[in-house]
Amino acid sequence: MRNASSLLPGVVPAVAALLLLTACGAEHAGVSGAAGSGAAAGAGSGSGSAVPVDEPAVDGVRITSVTIPTATPSPTPSDHMVHADPLPAADSGISATYEVTNSGSRALTYAVLFDFTTDSGAVMGNHSETVRSVAPGATKRGTVRLGAPAPGSSRVSRIKVAQVTRVPAAEAPPAPGVCPPSGIRLTNDDGDAAMGLRVVGLRLENCGKRDYALDGYPQLELLDDDLAPVHGVRIFHGSGGISTGSGFDDPARPLVLKPGQSAVSGLMWRNLTEFGTAVNVPYVRVRAKEGAAPVTVTPHLDLGTTGKLAVRAWTREVS
Repeated sequence: MRNASSLLPGVVPAVAALLLLTACGAEHAGVSGAAGSGAAAGAGSGSGSAVPVDEPAVDGVRITSVTIPTATPSPTPSDHMVHADPLPAADSGISATYEVTNSGSRALTYAVLFDFTTDSGAVMGNHSETVRSVAPGATKRGTVRLGAPAPGSSRVSRIKVAQVTRVPAAEAPPAPGVCPPSGIRLTNDDGDAAMGLRVVGLRLENCGKRDYALDGYPQLELLDDDLAPVHGVRIFHGSGGISTGSGFDDPARPLVLKPGQSAVSGLMWRNLTEFGTAVNVPYVRVRAKEGAAPVTVTPHLDLGTTGKLAVRAWTREVS
């Protein structure tokens, strides 16, 4: 799974906002925003200058300009091949400016995954940007850069918004190194998958100054794309028969986290589709225990038609 350092890094449909730069670099073609559609940057689209883009927003995110250094003719008279301008190894020079507009009624934190691709759609790199606390009706702007290209990678000619997730700003996982007012930092990892079995880890760190007591399982609320409750999923304390030998059936025991200590839990499910309607859960609101401040994470639970989700008891993290 992709890194959701996020928030943020699944099941939310990957919607592409793709950019077309013509050979003269003075025009661009519109795109529908449908997933997988795209257009290429022309070889003569400018010498690394930003080209404005006027495209509709995708889930509140709109790319406003792109910068893709052009290819130029080789200075060798006998060589009619086209070569890319040399760039510093530390930076490809490829970037896009974007804006995030919150049309909702409450402040939201956005995680946006940008893909940098070739003409054929092969992803040469991606980067996730977190835009925090966008107030209702407000717009925030930023720039995403490809950075250093991978050795041997093909020419990037497209930039697209691959995925957008958004959670209530007050419930967003904290930025790295930031301790929230509660003194408890709750995050999820990228997850692991094997033979249809999916596992996403939850980590709770006491970054405050007081001891923090736990005894049991994290409390979960499953949410859809509109952050409304998802019904029809059975949540089990323990493995629920989904998989044995996973540690999910270890009994819950009370523990106290001193400042600097942490605990781990996890979510487990199988992505099996048989009879019935498949259930996708992009967001999970997590409380470390009853009465704790909620944190909304984005594990993107593709539950298939099983309708079962297992939760592991909190256990002390062993460093």
